[in-house]
Amino acid sequence: MKLPGFATREGTDRYRRRFDGKIPREHFRSMNGLWTSSIGIGTYLGNHDDATDKQYREAVVRAVESGCNVIDSAINYRCQRSERSIGTALKELATRGYGRDEVIVATKGGFLPFDGTPPSDPRSYFTKTFMDTGLAAAPDVVGGYHCMTPRYLSNQLDCSLRNLNLDCVDIYYLHNPESQLAKVAREEFDVRLLKAFEALEQAVASGKVRMYGTATWNAYRNPVDAKDYLSLAQV
Repeated sequence: MKLPGFATREGTDRYRRRFDGKIPREHFRSMNGLWTSSIGIGTYLGNHDDATDKQYREAVVRAVESGCNVIDSAINYRCQRSERSIGTALKELATRGYGRDEVIVATKGGFLPFDGTPPSDPRSYFTKTFMDTGLAAAPDVVGGYHCMTPRYLSNQLDCSLRNLNLDCVDIYYLHNPESQLAKVAREEFDVRLLKAFEALEQAVASGKVRMYGTATWNAYRNPVDAKDYLSLAQV
């Protein structure tokens, strides 16, 4: 059974007050109607194995019990194992009295993910999983690894919710959309980005996502003449 609900101001304030007198109050900040810890826990690196899954589960539980209520992941991190480890950790936290409304969970979609472990033949895996099923067409996949069509993103969001064992994710990021600018003209990129955002608006309306945005290392900081530059105002 999936955990219902989402992070709320009341829940994150209740979480913040758990640590009164234990950690500095300025550790928590009010952002977008939620009380967020000033640091979060990420789940990017690590091996694709049970031992690392266990370490992540324990780390997430310990982080939340120590005053960190922001958890970040992506469907492609460790072949979906990071999201699944978070899902197990959230169930454990629920048994320890932490409400779903106290924790802010973010994940990302865009990069084509493996499932559990890297396959021996990645090309065949991607073809069977995404092309043959109609989730993506060859022109939609840039560089062999990135896609942001509405149908693909809808599928990936549903998969992430299953992995995380959640009905709703608090923040859903379009993962490094500027990756497509290496192969796609900017005019076409703008069309693709708009369609992706329209799909995410529908996800918000359906209650699967609370808020969405883009996750990128450099796109907004690059020189304006860089091929992979993005204007925050335009986006």
